[in-house]
Amino acid sequence: MIQTFDLSYPSSDGIHAIHAREWVPEGAPRGVVQIVHGVAEHIGRYGPAARFLAAHGYLVCGGDHLGHGLTAGGKFGYFGPKNGWDLVVRDIRRLRELEGEKHPSLPYVILGHSMGSFLTRTYLIRWPGTVDGAVLSGTGQEPAPAVAFGKALSGTLCKTKGPDYVSKLVNDLSLGAYNRTFKPNRTPSDWLSRDEAQVDLALADPLCSFMPTVGMFRDMMGGLQFIADKGNLSKMDPDTPVYFLSGDSDPVGSMGKGVRKVEEMFRSVGCKDVTVKLYPGGRHEMFNETNRQEVFQDLLDWIESKLT
Repeated sequence: MIQTFDLSYPSSDGIHAIHAREWVPEGAPRGVVQIVHGVAEHIGRYGPAARFLAAHGYLVCGGDHLGHGLTAGGKFGYFGPKNGWDLVVRDIRRLRELEGEKHPSLPYVILGHSMGSFLTRTYLIRWPGTVDGAVLSGTGQEPAPAVAFGKALSGTLCKTKGPDYVSKLVNDLSLGAYNRTFKPNRTPSDWLSRDEAQVDLALADPLCSFMPTVGMFRDMMGGLQFIADKGNLSKMDPDTPVYFLSGDSDPVGSMGKGVRKVEEMFRSVGCKDVTVKLYPGGRHEMFNETNRQEVFQDLLDWIESKLT
């Protein structure tokens, strides 16, 4: 029987306690999979994928980022007044350390979705060789001028309005733009999945119903610049296997083109073991898509091919 445990540990910001969750398999686990969630969501949304992996012997864990889920403390969409990206990626690193202390001999995979994939790419640069595999779901890389514009606009608003200000303009130019591809729209979040029931669940989730602050957008744009820098990319361990999975109708990944762009970025710095799976018609959240059981099985197959 799979057991679920909630835990907490001090955030790197010195203020918050990070809420985290573990899905623990029956018997001795075969490995650990740490999930890094995306923007305006929380680790609890990964229950089906986590239970699938736990049913096959893997301990799955993940935390709610600053400004998200049960970590937020009522202040959603806000990492902190400054250096927010660094704070969040250090919290991810701390969970990896804690799980490593409990399970020092187990192989370890980190899995990041969407913004979580950007954080995971940051992790791979800053702590190379500390995981046995990395999975990047729903990733991409916006053009450098667009990222620079977004960082400048949100940075200006941070100075004039404060980093905890919420701007509809900034949101419309970024996250709000993803739905345009799927007009006529049934909801503001059609871009997440073809499964209408899953979209409706996300919209009804009180922990997913907020717009990020301009401070978070500023921090995220800075993170995107960091992970696009070839000098930073070259710090990754080229021997770490990497699995990209995305829908080929995911606007975050520019309908597959952005995923291929990141694949090439990884290969250009010598990454030796890179696999890409693009699902026809799939949108942003492949773990909540109509073919999610196929996605779960493909993920398991990749993990087992690399860790066993």
